[in-house]
Amino acid sequence: MDTDALTPGLLQELRATRPYPALSLTMPTHRRAPDNAQDAVRLRNLVAEAGNRLDADPRVTHEARAAVKAQLDRAVAEVDQRRALESLVIFADADEYQIWQLPRTAPERVVLSDSYLTRNLVAAKAGAQLFWVLSLSAEHASLFSGTSEGLRPEHRNGFPLTAPHEEPNPQRKEQIGDTPSTYSSEDARNFLRSVDEQLRAVLAADPRPLFLVGLAPALSLLDEVGESAKQAVGRVAKGTTADTTTPELLKELGPALEDWREKTASRIRGRLDKAHSSRSFAGGLDEVWLAVREGRAGLVAVEEHFDETVRITDGHLEPVGTEATPSEDGQIREDIVDELVEAALDKGCEVAVVADDSLAHHGRLAAVLRF
Repeated sequence: MDTDALTPGLLQELRATRPYPALSLTMPTHRRAPDNAQDAVRLRNLVAEAGNRLDADPRVTHEARAAVKAQLDRAVAEVDQRRALESLVIFADADEYQIWQLPRTAPERVVLSDSYLTRNLVAAKAGAQLFWVLSLSAEHASLFSGTSEGLRPEHRNGFPLTAPHEEPNPQRKEQIGDTPSTYSSEDARNFLRSVDEQLRAVLAADPRPLFLVGLAPALSLLDEVGESAKQAVGRVAKGTTADTTTPELLKELGPALEDWREKTASRIRGRLDKAHSSRSFAGGLDEVWLAVREGRAGLVAVEEHFDETVRITDGHLEPVGTEATPSEDGQIREDIVDELVEAALDKGCEVAVVADDSLAHHGRLAAVLRF
């Protein structure tokens, strides 16, 4: 699965306690040759490590060991290296497996626990700048999931929707002398009411910024008959059809997306500047980590490709460099930034991923404090 599939409901399900062992396997991957040649070997080695860990763990019964290994083997057979991004995450227990390919790197790790390790998924989603796109006319409505990687058609909540086709009424033309306008007919209003109802359900289940694409009369009528359009952060008055391709749609959306991203970045910069002036600011990994753990952070901003390996000593973080290896006592953490992002979101903190080097003077990571 891709990052945009991680809805709040699915995340809650992944974090649920399940019978031991729930296996989480993570590793960095490569999009292109020749670097991606090493991914299959690395995955094979990690699967062997997982098997050894299962064999050596006295808490794992023979039946559970065999079942988890079988699910892991099925997952590995299904991995499509042609779709590789920056990392691969595999979850497996005795009953199921899941495969996630993420646009954010993750360290090599095999974890046996009573729940899945979700920090890398959560951090990847936070950095993906997810949004919804509704392509609309009086005859059709298509929903697209957008990320920093592009657009993907969504088939959920009835989308794509097509208006019922009715033949023209010749008696109406004889009696009145015209045919109804496309956007003034009750059929069109009813269709867009249905679109609004389904779109509101999507936004309730997975809130994201919304972009609307369609002719001005279609967008205006959606405003009139429903509530969902009022949440839109961008509108593109451009006619579309059910056959409009994702590259064509993305091209039309380009200026609106760029404007939204710039406004978002400007808003984040303004909040950080104001916090710095009012001394409600934390900068650097250790300061922000402490603020998040204590629930004092209201906004965390992190550079897109920032990662760090640290040693935790007396509750503080000390960078140790990428050459360090995870310790048995868990004091060395390879993905502390992902862990911090997940913890921040769990505490109701807003997380913003910003351009590389934009926080260079603050240790690549900054926070606006609540108190």
